[in-house]
Amino acid sequence: MTRKTKWLLGGISLLLVALLGYVAAGPYLAINGIRNVVENGEYGELPRFVDFEKLRESVSPQIQQRIAGGIIGHMGAGTASDVVSGVTSVISEPAINAMASPIGIATLLRGSALAKQLTGKTAPGERSKAIDPLKDARTGFESASMFTATVDNAEGQPVVFEFTRSGLSWKLTGLRLPE
Repeated sequence: MTRKTKWLLGGISLLLVALLGYVAAGPYLAINGIRNVVENGEYGELPRFVDFEKLRESVSPQIQQRIAGGIIGHMGAGTASDVVSGVTSVISEPAINAMASPIGIATLLRGSALAKQLTGKTAPGERSKAIDPLKDARTGFESASMFTATVDNAEGQPVVFEFTRSGLSWKLTGLRLPE
């Protein structure tokens, strides 16, 4: 092998390692991007890190199932399924749209929906710092294109944020809500 070929192979190898490193760091970059956007109140930038359409698709059946369960619990198991289905979709749509929106994600990540109450008090005139529930998230790859960050809600139940890869970028595309 010539010296020129060795340099070429070394350069290609270095480029591939850098690309692999970038892809592996992608979910963490997306989490950090979401964190920064929410912290700075720049909610219009969230679509860079969140696929809201896929997020709606992810939370829709979970919310509809909960609402249907509540209706059946109040009305009884003999309630007609088409009635429950119709009522469930009418009730769930606004909740789904609110949750899978820039403001909904910001509310979730500011800590008002996930975090436990802090016992410390702030000094008069001092603004309390928003809680960052993703800071101590349990993270991991489920596959080469699926990454999860799990945090506990105020009741100690897990909420799983799902990030999926599209090309080289990663976006929040799903939530697994506690049952």
